[in-house]
Amino acid sequence: MLTHIRTDRRGRIGTIAIDRPARFNSLDVETARDLRRAALQYARDDAVKVVVLKGVGGVFCSGADLKYISSGGAEADLAYLTPAAREIPRGFGEIFKQILEYLHSTISEIRRSGKPFIAAVDGIAAAGGFGLAMSCDLVLASDRSTFEWAYSKTGLTGAESSTFLLPRLIGFRRAMEMMLLNPRLDAARALEIGLITSVTPSAAFDAEVAAIAERLADGPTQAFGVAKALLNQAAGIDRLDFHLDQELQHLARSADSAEFQEGLRAFFDKRAPVFSRS
Repeated sequence: MLTHIRTDRRGRIGTIAIDRPARFNSLDVETARDLRRAALQYARDDAVKVVVLKGVGGVFCSGADLKYISSGGAEADLAYLTPAAREIPRGFGEIFKQILEYLHSTISEIRRSGKPFIAAVDGIAAAGGFGLAMSCDLVLASDRSTFEWAYSKTGLTGAESSTFLLPRLIGFRRAMEMMLLNPRLDAARALEIGLITSVTPSAAFDAEVAAIAERLADGPTQAFGVAKALLNQAAGIDRLDFHLDQELQHLARSADSAEFQEGLRAFFDKRAPVFSRS
């Protein structure tokens, strides 16, 4: 049974919904693990021709659950990827690793899968949710959606494929702007710079997503898969797994820094961080 991930298969279309609205669809270890399980299931089910990934409650995904991380995580989660003979490691970085191991595996599977994955973004996509959306083949957004790098607000370095895909999607200069200045982009601006595929009024959004999913399900699935692999090759996606590992290691180290401690305090205090004094 999946706790905060909802799956729904209708004909040839599989839908995965992150259903944790009380925490802005953020990811603790259990949710990240269930997301990976659902994505693997649909990616490898030949009867499913297209997969739609979305959030519920006006949020796509806000990334890792900082409340869960600040509380020290769960013992069982931390022990899962640690050999029995070793002491369970502590620290914010180790908790992030548990989440990212699952989330990065999901992203890798999305890019390797021969079928189209659609990110249906209706609301906020930030930090890990931003990276998750960018990893999909199409990013369909409602007109109330926003997109934000967000990592730097808490002193983190970026993960979930964001540092890999951003320069490929919008170019090096704009990627640097997203990282350094952290603008919150509305859907129109995200479309203008090539970050997303389309924008639809929120009232018609679900119908638009369904129509595009049906169109893809009616398409030449094998040809789509080969062409996707060739485009991946042309864009250097064969290096993605190596880069995801680098992102994980660097973010885990940054999570154990004084900058993240200040960023985390500021996040819960609802104030701007003061990194120069951290």
